[in-house]
Order: sequence, then structure tokens, then C-alpha cells
Amino acid sequence: MAHRENAVPSGANIGETTAIFEAVHGSAPDIAGEGIANPLALLLAACLMLDHVGHAGRADRIRQSIEKVFREDSVRTPGLVGKASTLQSGCRLRTRVLRSQRVFPRSNGIV
Repeated sequence: MAHRENAVPSGANIGETTAIFEAVHGSAPDIAGEGIANPLALLLAACLMLDHVGHAGRADRIRQSIEKVFREDSVRTPGLVGKASTLQSGCRLRTRVLRSQRVFPRSNGIV
């Protein structure tokens, strides 16, 4: 599989009374337990859910934070041609989201 910057597919199945939001990729058993899984597809699926339930502003803040982590901070897991762990990626995204809300977390020494 070729590594691409847009390789973070997520999707939504929306019915009349039910909606399901998911990352659209395999379970990656080959990297299970290594701490290098890419969390972005699942987070983007969560953004689709937030849009669906009327919280587009929150979804946009998360998407903008993902963009900054990916492009400006260059924090990427190996699946996106980077060296960050899942934890490092998640912590950096958390910091970006909180900054977008003008909340400044204490440093935990991870990122």
C-alpha cells in the first residue's frame, strides 16, 4: 500500500433513524500493541458524527487542529511516513484542540 498524506479514510452510514461513523481501514493486526497506529481516521469519523448532531463548530476545530498537527507540527505516525507514536500524535492533537479553545494544558512531558 502506498503511503499518502490523505490516507486517513473515514465514513458515515446515515439512515432515517440511525447513523454509524467509522474509520474505513482494516484492524492492522501487524502493528497491534506497538503504539504506532494512526488515530486520525477515527477522529475524522468523530467529526462527521459531530457534524451530523449539529456541532459543526466543534468538528471544524478538531479538523483544523488535525491539519496543524499534520502540516505545521509534522507529527505523523509511521503509516503516514512519520516517526510519532499513537500517544505522541494524540497528545499533540489534544494540545492543538485545547489551544483552539484558548485552554492551555500543563505539559506532561510527552509532547
